Amino acid sequence: MNVNRRHLLTGSIGAAAVALVASACASEDGDSGSGGGKKVGIAMPTKTSERWILDGDNLKAAFEDKGYEVSLQYANDVAADQVSQIETMVGQGVNVLVIAAIDNKSLSGALAQAKEADIKVIAYDRLILDTPDVDYYTSFDNTKVGTLQGTYIAEKLGLDAGEAGPFNIELFAGALTDNNARYFFDGAMAVLQPYIDGGQLVVLSGQTDLEQVATENWDGAVAQDRMETILTSFYTAGQQVDAVLAPFDGISRGIIAALDGAGYTTMPIVTGQDAEVDSVKYIIAGTQSMTVYKDTRLLAEVTVDMAVDILEGKDPEINDDTTYDNGDHVVPAYLLEPVSVDATNYQAELIDSGYITEDQLQ
Repeated sequence: MNVNRRHLLTGSIGAAAVALVASACASEDGDSGSGGGKKVGIAMPTKTSERWILDGDNLKAAFEDKGYEVSLQYANDVAADQVSQIETMVGQGVNVLVIAAIDNKSLSGALAQAKEADIKVIAYDRLILDTPDVDYYTSFDNTKVGTLQGTYIAEKLGLDAGEAGPFNIELFAGALTDNNARYFFDGAMAVLQPYIDGGQLVVLSGQTDLEQVATENWDGAVAQDRMETILTSFYTAGQQVDAVLAPFDGISRGIIAALDGAGYTTMPIVTGQDAEVDSVKYIIAGTQSMTVYKDTRLLAEVTVDMAVDILEGKDPEINDDTTYDNGDHVVPAYLLEPVSVDATNYQAELIDSGYITEDQLQ
């Protein structure tokens, strides 16, 4: 299907719009023609995160509905395994590759093989760096993700309304091997840094650089260990954390576990991303404050439409040709709009849209 998605970049994705897209996909995909014997290779990073399982399932189902054969592989956070999987798919003669990279700089050799075999490459949600052999990029507005997280903290602490504080904040970021981590962090810090500079926000640990606050493999256990160390090393009796910038729900839950272990009965503001079911439960319970919702169904739809256009010899639709320089060239991209979700709007955004069911939250 070719749904006009330009409105998705102007504001929140309403429940009715998402329901309409889902309904249209269900009714049209089966009628969109045969894949003509062509094969799509999908390389996902891990099954340890709920969202990547959903991404893989959504992509595979959508391509198969259009008549394409699909090879879907997960590399379980091992970059060398992902390289091997991609090389195998190239050898099997796939016609297009959709790749969510584990390590954004480890794939140059495998992608050179794809280029030699005239296989187009779509970087899926994570930009692949330092190679000429990435053709397109599909994702969300990654800077906006961080902006939503930083803005939520500023609003809930009253900083945007002139509250002087000072409030204690600790900062977390994603994996340095994922290019998105920098966009998320920079988007949040564009909001928070002026309050840090002005003294309304205080980072007692002193850890404010991306390299200091990054979380290997986006691992919640790693985040939990770091948060525990921060609490025991920098917070004396009577000092409390008021807010934590957390870039991803798995990291958020690790941070919350550390705070719970330290005796926090009322949690500080804790952000997140991906609207994972366990974190939505936390939000309903008042344990996690918010998450950034990225509808992976829409991302799969955009990516599949782009791949089909490529396979049919058409120029795929893009809406950003300036932002994502991978170190070799600016990669043409299609970006979707993320949505801030908390206890006030999770019902409309997540449940009414069908992204999560009521039963999953029981």
